[in-house]
Amino acid sequence: MIACDCLTCRSSDPRDTRLRPSIYVQMDDATGILVDAGPDLRQQALIHDVRRVDAIVFTHGHADHILGLDETRRYTGLQERPMPCYGDEATLNDIRRMFAYVFDPATPKGGGLPELELRQIDGPVRIGAHEIVPVPLMHGQRPILGFRIGAFAYLTDCSAIPDTSWPMLHNLDVVVVDALRVRPHPTHFSLSEAVDAARRIAAGHTFFTHMCHDLPHAETNGRLPKGMELAYDGLVLEL
Repeated sequence: MIACDCLTCRSSDPRDTRLRPSIYVQMDDATGILVDAGPDLRQQALIHDVRRVDAIVFTHGHADHILGLDETRRYTGLQERPMPCYGDEATLNDIRRMFAYVFDPATPKGGGLPELELRQIDGPVRIGAHEIVPVPLMHGQRPILGFRIGAFAYLTDCSAIPDTSWPMLHNLDVVVVDALRVRPHPTHFSLSEAVDAARRIAAGHTFFTHMCHDLPHAETNGRLPKGMELAYDGLVLEL
């Protein structure tokens, strides 16, 4: 947190140093799929040596999930093709509005312009040989998307899981669930709400994400139920 001296913000535990939430999924055939592209994308890609992005799928169009899109210029240059960007209608409209210069025919074309190919999600998405299943969620009053890939699901920025989405979350090995803080919040699960959702999903293991500085890593993990823990920047899961 900017200008904060709380114990989490001054912690020497590297797991308490948190950039904006995003995940990178690398398949066996080296296909790389990015979920969200926040303002920290450049820093995250450099720290974790992300060299290939074949497509981006977006949970929603808030600033902390899309403002790194300009950094995809490097990947489109390396791979010599536009970047496929998948999202629901509202998210693609947010991208068109925030990055209007990219889609304006009057903008001179050149090396400084990201090449984005917007594709609306209206069901499962196939990226190469891989199927990404959108899971409808609620982020306050806004419908957004989580995603399921095989036995893994990613559910960030949610405050509710609609009744029709619960069956899509059966038989998971790992689920990642939004858990902002202890106190209730109008657009995110609190920690107790996230734990309740995780119990109902009953995945083999649950990681919580999108935590604010109210949740110190080690202390919070020490009071979570077995099979549940906070995620952290740089966490690698092999599925």
